[in-house]
Amino acid sequence: MNNKQLRIVQLIDSLDAGGAERMAVNYADVLMSEIAFSGLVVTRKEGLLKSQLKSEISYLFLNRKRILDFFAIIKFLKFLNKNNINWIHAHSSSIFFAVMIKFLKPSIKIIWHDHFGQSEFLDTRKYFFLKIANYFVNRNIVVNQQLLHWHKKKFTKHDIYYLPNFVQLSKLIPSTTVLKGTIGKRIVCLANLRPQKNHFLIIEAAKLLRKSNPDWTFHLIGQDFEDDYSSSVQNVIKENNLEDTIFLYGSRKDILPILKQAAIGILTSNSEGLPLALLEYGSCSLPVIATKVGEIPNIIKHEDNGLLIMPGDVKHFYEMLVKLIHDKLLSNNLGNKLHFDILNNMSEAAIIKQYLLLLK
Repeated sequence: MNNKQLRIVQLIDSLDAGGAERMAVNYADVLMSEIAFSGLVVTRKEGLLKSQLKSEISYLFLNRKRILDFFAIIKFLKFLNKNNINWIHAHSSSIFFAVMIKFLKPSIKIIWHDHFGQSEFLDTRKYFFLKIANYFVNRNIVVNQQLLHWHKKKFTKHDIYYLPNFVQLSKLIPSTTVLKGTIGKRIVCLANLRPQKNHFLIIEAAKLLRKSNPDWTFHLIGQDFEDDYSSSVQNVIKENNLEDTIFLYGSRKDILPILKQAAIGILTSNSEGLPLALLEYGSCSLPVIATKVGEIPNIIKHEDNGLLIMPGDVKHFYEMLVKLIHDKLLSNNLGNKLHFDILNNMSEAAIIKQYLLLLK
């Protein structure tokens, strides 16, 4: 099947500003100019990313309320038939809905894109139902090498591929967010407020940095789920009187304009897949400090295109921050090298080329 015969719909459960959701939007956008038809279907919840969809993309919201939601099923089947779809590209947990549809439309082919982000905890991942669903999948795509090995071990399939995430550099999002703090002295973290992202490491480092470099500030961008973890993060910030050092902004659409206001990008996660934030930092030539988890060490080479720390290591994290703050030449070199590496190895053109080849 050549590219002009491919008619693909991206399937995702929500359009909240998470990594899987952003990749579903990215694929739908980029494939528009590469194949006969590119669409996006959201099963359960719309969100912030809806406004980033190109107007030309065929979009459908199913408003699915339960596992067996017949209205959602019929609505999706009509969409598939009307647009002669031959592939469903199901992201993360939407695989189960895609398989349900395949029972009713056996000719449809399924790509399952597994974005599981807790690579350090794969041994505890429940996979019984995933294994059943996987019998009906034609291609598996994973976002890091650990996940690739896990898929090959658990599912014993040959059609399993590792494809890195990518950033759409050509996408112009108007700047609406103005970061607080001093220009040239802002440290940004793109991470939803989830326990695995370990924002407490940032708080501990901020306590130290406030004493040595009080004019530097931290800016946390990511969805606030208004849960116990979020409350704990905000309470600890207040308890340590860090309200003028650490700022929370919630979800934001204008990520690249935000990053252009920052001097350093950080990721302090205890576990990761392939964080899109890392690619976004690199696209803006930010020097990066990140934890040595998931796919990060395969992207960031210590003191070549970034700095690596062990999860939870406050002392080393603080030392690396101070190093970047005081060594501008190192900061510039690391940021420029990461930018070069991402443009050459993880550009949207390179990844989409691989993607289309694996569908042949």
